[in-house]
Amino acid sequence: MQDIHHILKTYWGYDTFRPLQEEIVRSVLAGQDTLALLPTGGGKSICFQVPAMALEGICLVITPLIALMKDQVENLKKRGIPAVAVYSGMSRREIDVALDNCVYGGIKFLYLSPERLLTDLFQERVKRMKVALLAVDEAHCISQWGYDFRPPYLQLAELRDTLPDVPVIALTATATEAVRQDIQEKLKFPKPNVFQKSFARANLSYSCIATEDKTNRLLEVLQRMQGQSIVYVRSRRQTVEMAKLLQSRRIPAAAYHAGLKFEERSAVQQLWVEDKVRVMVATNAFGMGIDKPDVRLVVHLDLPESLEAYYQEAGRAGRDELYAYATILVGPNDVADLQRKVEEAHPPVEFIRRVYQCLANYYQLATGSGQFSSFDFELADFAKQYKLKPLETHHAIKRLESEGYLQLNEGYYMPSRLMVVLENTELYSFQLKNPEHDKLIQLILRMYGGEVFVNFVKVRERKMAELLKVSEQELRRKLEFLHKLQVINYEPQHDSPQLVFTAPREDASRVILNTKKLDTLRERALQQAKEMGRYVETGNRCRTQLLLEYFGEITDTSCRICDYCLAERKKQRQLEDKTVLRNKLVELIQVKPYLPKDLVQQFEPKHADTVTELIRELLDVGRLTYQESGKLEVKG
Repeated sequence: MQDIHHILKTYWGYDTFRPLQEEIVRSVLAGQDTLALLPTGGGKSICFQVPAMALEGICLVITPLIALMKDQVENLKKRGIPAVAVYSGMSRREIDVALDNCVYGGIKFLYLSPERLLTDLFQERVKRMKVALLAVDEAHCISQWGYDFRPPYLQLAELRDTLPDVPVIALTATATEAVRQDIQEKLKFPKPNVFQKSFARANLSYSCIATEDKTNRLLEVLQRMQGQSIVYVRSRRQTVEMAKLLQSRRIPAAAYHAGLKFEERSAVQQLWVEDKVRVMVATNAFGMGIDKPDVRLVVHLDLPESLEAYYQEAGRAGRDELYAYATILVGPNDVADLQRKVEEAHPPVEFIRRVYQCLANYYQLATGSGQFSSFDFELADFAKQYKLKPLETHHAIKRLESEGYLQLNEGYYMPSRLMVVLENTELYSFQLKNPEHDKLIQLILRMYGGEVFVNFVKVRERKMAELLKVSEQELRRKLEFLHKLQVINYEPQHDSPQLVFTAPREDASRVILNTKKLDTLRERALQQAKEMGRYVETGNRCRTQLLLEYFGEITDTSCRICDYCLAERKKQRQLEDKTVLRNKLVELIQVKPYLPKDLVQQFEPKHADTVTELIRELLDVGRLTYQESGKLEVKG
């Protein structure tokens, strides 16, 4: 087993672990099932990546976030660590190659989306892999008491039966006590083993500002608090409108939502990361996996659906541990609107079944077919064709997702990729017999080397077309022709939301919807919305204490930097100032009597109102009295 500090320094460049990381790593290396709770930006990935590098064998990483999965795989590769990912939208051949490389190719990390766990393809291969560690990211998704329950996560229990001697590390940033217990129970921990860093963020100032004019209040906040900022809104339309408004006020801003094409999303994200755009106006599709430490401000113009979601999103500010702000602008009807939106998010069972039937018709899927089939999906087009309301339809799909029938991946992007199918000698023979394809094949080998024979590689069609001096359209046609001839496997780029049938297509009347569970989900969502409302409406408690209490962490210590604590400190300073002024006022009168207006003039103009108020108070309690001349004197 390699030294963990040497691994940390060699691959990540850090001399020391952050608080709690080393204890978690050592727990995993001791073979103990471990639950790690670290705040957003707290360095969760190090907690499984370092021990995995110290162990002999492969680490399976389960995560539902495709974008995060891709980012982590790319980051590991940049560090010289072999890693692959398997998720919805990949072809069977790509998955086959990736899993084969995990058995034979020295891969260190295999990232999987949870719905892939019980597929025959994976089950057959995993038995031949030397698995050293099972890492479950976003572990709250396994709990029905959490805010983002995902049924495929329950399949982890069966995977543990397949890998009985492999330790598991479960990681999450947000979990209440009930969720923590549920995670350990569902993952079959032999005994409780939780490492929890406090949910408190000492550098993050939380505030809730009541306002009837959110736009102007946002402008005030942005003018007062400089630095890189994220403004979260609920709808895609709002991102565009608000970004334009900020631009009109000379605040560099950009809009980000899952409906943008990949190139657009990447471009605006890069501008923001490079500080060329100050404000990113976004839906909650933005932020996951983006490691920008110097965000100074996160503003929510609409209430998040839960305190878990809010904690995650607000936590994207101040990861550099310097002072940062998380602000919610609260309108008069926001709390009631949130409750109503939660109600709307749980449509009737019959409507859910109707949407399922329409989807089956839309994609022409026969009963019993279609498991893990992935399709481009445009909600507006689908809803229009079947005369459905788009918002209701979206919620119905989300409920089908929670029941394990579908998965909707918005903001999905897969670059073009290819792999040479023929062996070296067969390929050479093909080139001799088909000289019209020789230049393209030589270019592929020159650009991508031997890797193209064992893995799918990302293809840059524009660059290839330039080098061959043909159009991109002509190049794609040539690649598709080689694909048909089974010389290469070519998978063109995808950049549309993907709808995946995670279970074989059922007859809609037989779609088993657990109405009791759906009712429970609805009640839980309403309770979470109620807690969110309580948080923003409470004006007499420390914000950090309220958040910690929700996550089961009770403390008497105030954060001193939230809106409530700052107001209390201001009151205290005013009281202290008032005491000093009162003492000085009495001392002056003890030396000689003063007319009230002359006494006020003995103080700085900014204290005039306070001194006048103090004179009245001291007269009321009998400490001062008037002489016949109208001057004030100290009584007794």
